[in-house]
Amino acid sequence: MKLKHIALAALMATASAASAEVKIALDGAPDPEVSGTYNWVMGFSEVLEKAGMKVREMPRDSVGNEAEKFDQLSTGLLELSLSDVRAIAQVDPFIYGLRLPYMFDDAAHMQRALADGSIFDRVNEAVADQDVMLLAIVPIGPSSGIITTDAAVRTPADMADLRMRALDDAQIALYKAWGSTGTVVPWGEVPAGLQTGVIDGYLNSPFVPISFGQTDFVKNFSDSRTIIPIRAVIASKMWYDGLSDAERSAVTEAIAAGNAATQAWLDEVSSTSLEALEEKGVTVQRLTDEERGAFRERSKQVYDSGLMPSDDVKVWTDLSDATR
Repeated sequence: MKLKHIALAALMATASAASAEVKIALDGAPDPEVSGTYNWVMGFSEVLEKAGMKVREMPRDSVGNEAEKFDQLSTGLLELSLSDVRAIAQVDPFIYGLRLPYMFDDAAHMQRALADGSIFDRVNEAVADQDVMLLAIVPIGPSSGIITTDAAVRTPADMADLRMRALDDAQIALYKAWGSTGTVVPWGEVPAGLQTGVIDGYLNSPFVPISFGQTDFVKNFSDSRTIIPIRAVIASKMWYDGLSDAERSAVTEAIAAGNAATQAWLDEVSSTSLEALEEKGVTVQRLTDEERGAFRERSKQVYDSGLMPSDDVKVWTDLSDATR
């Protein structure tokens, strides 16, 4: 018997899918001061708990790496996970449009595009065979900037001699467009890479060096506002399909509450996050619109790099323009 069938039988043996724990695999420290995703979890969990659904938070990496979490979701052994968007993109690369540089002005703009473009319906149709569902896209924090150990970056030329940590080929293409170089480094190896000089920096939200304790060796942040740093909330389809109508209604309400909690937090910290970095001894380069525009102009090369089909790029750019 296939593992999925075994897992499904175990779920059906319970009185209700929701009567058991709803386990949520976290992506970082459970700290609402520096984590947009944890604010989402708190807003989401509060609604579920009121509906009688017990929520259990699983610490980062406690249930395995990204691939292992995806397998557990698809077999019904894990109910929800705050996952890397690549977990969805490996099945449907269309979602990578969210990571095109300067696609969205801010997180609220991104959420409007997701809703108006019926993106969740499109993605969930594509991933249905994997027995998972995309429930939400959640910002980790304010828009990403250029984080470095030593170099102060205000122009693409300032990056010429830097080797940057990349998530994937798309970010390597972005760094190339800026005149720099990128190399894929797993997140767990980033601190050592920064301290040994294997890499000079990376692209992420301003709270990330704080929440991961990197401000002893990360000393510069450039407010380039390149992309919205995000995580994908992925659910087990077996779990969701086993919910009653009332329980599904509670999940829908909980998703909205989580989204609202994260947006309220972003509204509060979008400016203070830079001050928080400075309090930790990190120098912040507050770019002018003109300086930021130089990065934006060079970033357009990524749209035509072949990393995404041109038709998909057009869908995203049209949607972005229509919801701006």
